[in-house]
Amino acid sequence: MIPAPKPPSRPEKVSLWRYLRLFRQDILSAQPAKLYRAWMAEFRTPFFRSYLCNDPKLLRLVLNERPDDFPKSDRIGEGLRPLLGNSVFLTNGETWKRQRRIIDPAFEGGRLRDTFPAMLEAARAASARLAPGEVEIEAEASHAAADVIFRTLFSIPIEHEMARGVFEAFRAYQRNQPLLNLAAFLPLPAWFPRFHRRSTRARAREIRSLITKLTEARVAQIAAGTAPDDLATKIMTTADPLTGETFDAAEMTDQVAIFFLAGHETSASALSWALWLLASHPEVQERCLAEARAFVRDPSFAALSKLPLIRDVFRETLRLYPPVPMMVRETRRAETFRDRAVTPGAQVVLSPWHLQRHERIWSEPDRFDPDRWQRPETRACAREGYLPFSSGPRVCTGAGFAMAEGVILLAVLLADWHFSPAGPVPQPVAFLTVRAREGIVLRLSRRPQ
Repeated sequence: MIPAPKPPSRPEKVSLWRYLRLFRQDILSAQPAKLYRAWMAEFRTPFFRSYLCNDPKLLRLVLNERPDDFPKSDRIGEGLRPLLGNSVFLTNGETWKRQRRIIDPAFEGGRLRDTFPAMLEAARAASARLAPGEVEIEAEASHAAADVIFRTLFSIPIEHEMARGVFEAFRAYQRNQPLLNLAAFLPLPAWFPRFHRRSTRARAREIRSLITKLTEARVAQIAAGTAPDDLATKIMTTADPLTGETFDAAEMTDQVAIFFLAGHETSASALSWALWLLASHPEVQERCLAEARAFVRDPSFAALSKLPLIRDVFRETLRLYPPVPMMVRETRRAETFRDRAVTPGAQVVLSPWHLQRHERIWSEPDRFDPDRWQRPETRACAREGYLPFSSGPRVCTGAGFAMAEGVILLAVLLADWHFSPAGPVPQPVAFLTVRAREGIVLRLSRRPQ
């Protein structure tokens, strides 16, 4: 088996300014190799200390046992605020809890079944857009994932003028926006400018303007009683059970921005890497083919349970290439981590990237092995070291949505197309999500029907 590629690690000792430059270019290669074995590591800057935690006990403490004592760090929000505003991805405390009370019902099990036809149509459209020959698959995956979001959220395909406008603007934004803004490293007052690139601010305004038009149009449809029964309508008509309030159009713009980021960027990342892994492991691809062909002959929501290998391929892809490679929390009070005193305001870094390739948790951690998910020992590994959707109260509300989407897209694409490597081995890098530095080029040939 070919090891799943990962970025080179930086030298153990580097200056702060060298580290900051590396961090802005790519947070993965900016880290030392020891993080793939360490349970905890401390990093010091002149302004704050951060602690990367791989210890399963610390992860449970931060995410599950006392999440209110470890809110999301505002330092991460600095870079994404122009696009995401006051979305559920960035908020904390009572504001976040209110937002989740309104959003979560739209993604419950019954609603997932309702979105299946739109996901299936998006997958068929994605397959129809492909052509034999060499293809840059990240672009195609982005197109497919954006189509899923617009069909399920607003009942419009990607070909709709407004949907295409958002997609094109977001594609330009994604490669231009580093995961961390420089302000994340400095103790700046609220009034101080945040060093966002002019192009970043312009793209964010463009995206938010287009999303605002979509949400305002939906408000009008809801008032007129003509709104389709999709995710946007469900979210915009759901009242907070405690206050009776609903999202207004401005609040919904913030939430749609994060739905698009979370549902488009992350899904495109996972789908791209899944297709590269299958192209690089043709024996696994051929084993998936029987499941894929059975599914497309009789596609239904219930038939998703008959795709265990394709689901395990997607799980393994999320382990090796978690779309969101790091999450950052902040301590509200003095803590003790592994007998070390941690002061209030310290940054707590949780890294699915390092955790899911941790040498003390996983056997052959860099190996693509979807069959591991059927072995009993993997259950313990997954409990200790698998966080593609976070955990606890802040677990991704769309986790089930993302898993269903990934399996459907893979099944439909594999039934129609054979994938093989064409370009150089892709090198992972963290932009907004884990992507390939120079893209992923695959050779496609149509399967006989």
